[in-house]
Amino acid sequence: MIDEKKLEERLVVVETAKSWSPRVVARLETLLRSGTDEALYRINPIEFAKEKSIAEAEGIDLFLHACMAGLFDMDWLLVCPVCSDVVESFRSLRKLHTHFHCHLCQSDYDAALDDYITVTFTVSPAVRSIRFHQPDALSAWDYVFHYKLTSGGILPDGVSWSEAAKQLVRVLTRIEPDTTVNFEVDATEGALLGQDFESDAQFFFPVEKGAGSTQPHVPVTLHHGKCVAAAANIAPGKVVFEVRNTGNLPVVFGILQLPSVTFQRERLQFEPSLSGKRLLTTQTFRDFFRSEVISATEGIAVLDVTLVFTDLKGSTALYERIGDLNAYIQVQRHFQHLLDATVRHNGAVTKTIGDAVMAAFLTSADAVQAALDMREAVDQLNRDRLQRDFILKIGVHRGAAIAVTLNERLDYFGQTVNIAARVQNLADGDEICITEDVYRAPAVAEIIAPYPLTKNEAELKGVSKAMSIYHLARIES
Repeated sequence: MIDEKKLEERLVVVETAKSWSPRVVARLETLLRSGTDEALYRINPIEFAKEKSIAEAEGIDLFLHACMAGLFDMDWLLVCPVCSDVVESFRSLRKLHTHFHCHLCQSDYDAALDDYITVTFTVSPAVRSIRFHQPDALSAWDYVFHYKLTSGGILPDGVSWSEAAKQLVRVLTRIEPDTTVNFEVDATEGALLGQDFESDAQFFFPVEKGAGSTQPHVPVTLHHGKCVAAAANIAPGKVVFEVRNTGNLPVVFGILQLPSVTFQRERLQFEPSLSGKRLLTTQTFRDFFRSEVISATEGIAVLDVTLVFTDLKGSTALYERIGDLNAYIQVQRHFQHLLDATVRHNGAVTKTIGDAVMAAFLTSADAVQAALDMREAVDQLNRDRLQRDFILKIGVHRGAAIAVTLNERLDYFGQTVNIAARVQNLADGDEICITEDVYRAPAVAEIIAPYPLTKNEAELKGVSKAMSIYHLARIES
């Protein structure tokens, strides 16, 4: 059911929030009005953008604005890399933790913002109700294949794992408390796996020719996350499982026919989705969700992020020459140009310190292109002035970091941050310095090819070995 008044009011908020490409908000409205329950649940904004021929960045911005307007709720998901099980979901980054256990695979994982953490959007129940808003009322099939598993996990042969898993199911049902149910299964060679989909409770029986079905009727007891099954030798053919739930909560229970006793699955490939790292390098997220904090005391790992540090050379002299107020206004103009270049290349400004900026980018190619645009933008500022008041120094480095909350702000911490800041200190005025890790990153060599380039070895404080630093000068006209 759709609440027309709320839908219209909130769509107007999105429509007027910024200048969108033609028909972008209309496509969102069509989804909200005519999309199926499945289409409105855990929406992947990158997939939506692809299907609707919208730029990825605009698609992400669209759902962030729609979330702020109350059209959608945002969920942070921990996704198992082997079975695509949504192990846990959180409405807030504050509650997200990085150590998780998958009941289906009975495996433990450590998540990073690059891996196993994905962000999706579900229509708000205040706007339109869908059956997934009440997971306890879902059928067992919907619960497992829509609520528990994501559709984005792909096997090496290109088949969706959730679709392949459906072919293995012989029984899938919800068993109420203090209830016993008999399930007749036509077993084939391989193995039978019984599974409580919300706990580690499992049974596993090989199915082998000549085993002799010494126990064709197998009693099974489920009790508060534990499974006890009678011993049995099972041969291909009919077998009955008598399953009793002695707990005080319903159990979603299934029996799967596995093709072999040693059935193993490799880690899945996943369709492109909105990762936690991508979201934290999106300026709209940082602007809108300032209250989001990382509560984990150790922070959350980012395996690969590119950081840009900038600083204005000679800004103190500018303040002395034209006065604090005028200088402040001019410096703010410079900040706006740097922000615009950052956003244009899929990055986000993490913080400003004095006249310096720290920005984070999804890729090194984006970071280098942004740095070049920053330098050009500042050069444009100087062309309107009697003298070159703005001289920018830029450093770029790539590596692992820890996302943390410092001074009530989402920030990055670690050696990659330290090195990026020190590389910026090596730059002369109007110069961009990049490290070897950035220089070797995909597409960077092509971007910097037109620019004069020199290389030297530099000793950086806190780094045991000398680092190769590439200095990009501007092209002389």
